[in-house]
Amino acid sequence: MTKKRILLKIGSNTLTKETDQLSRGKIEDIGRQIAALHHRYEFIIVSSGAIAAARQFVKLEHNGEDINVKQALAAIGQPHLMRIFQENFRELGLFTSQCLLSYSDFEKKESQENIKNTIDVLVANNFIPIINENDTVATDEIQFGDNDKLAALTAVLVGADLLLIATNTDGIYEKGSLENERPTTIETVSNIADLKKEISHKKSTHGTGGMASKIEACTIAQRAGVETWIVNGLEDNFMANALGGTSKHTRVKPEGANTKQPH
Repeated sequence: MTKKRILLKIGSNTLTKETDQLSRGKIEDIGRQIAALHHRYEFIIVSSGAIAAARQFVKLEHNGEDINVKQALAAIGQPHLMRIFQENFRELGLFTSQCLLSYSDFEKKESQENIKNTIDVLVANNFIPIINENDTVATDEIQFGDNDKLAALTAVLVGADLLLIATNTDGIYEKGSLENERPTTIETVSNIADLKKEISHKKSTHGTGGMASKIEACTIAQRAGVETWIVNGLEDNFMANALGGTSKHTRVKPEGANTKQPH
């Protein structure tokens, strides 16, 4: 049976469980789900969290919001982030690999082919690629996006069947329901223009994205025929529950005849 390919994007709020530190328990939860689902699905991960990892260990001089300080923190935190993934996943019999990308890598055909070929080889040999922006040379996702756009571009490039964005809400809520303090999830949508009218532009606590960057990611994926689900990564078993149809989340349907189905 040919496995379906899932591009899982994990935001900072999910990895920290909305605290100031990376949650090993959440990373273990993600690993356990992948181990349970790997017979049907193959996974590629785009993970934020390098800056959050660094802040557990160091406090740099200078203004902590300065972009160069954040780049330095990312450089310090990335090895810690990968170590935590490697340790937790290895105990579950899962092997990891690191890929650092920047937007310029998606602009050249040769670079695109190299990325796809490398990721295909890693996946074929049961290594889970864990991707982050190369924050030492690029600042786009540090300043805004929390890797949402990077995840969408990667999902399209590697031919993912599903882009799964883990965040800290049950998908995208109807704006009116938030005003009434009774959040109601928009479960299925195909018209992104309608979806844009519903979103809040407030950014998340630890991440730099918010729903606006997720809508941008959905737009990129939709145009390429890739379905996107926005799920609550704070919940245990969030992937298994979403794939099993037992959780509330937002599904953004793709355009055109090249519709890919995750099931």
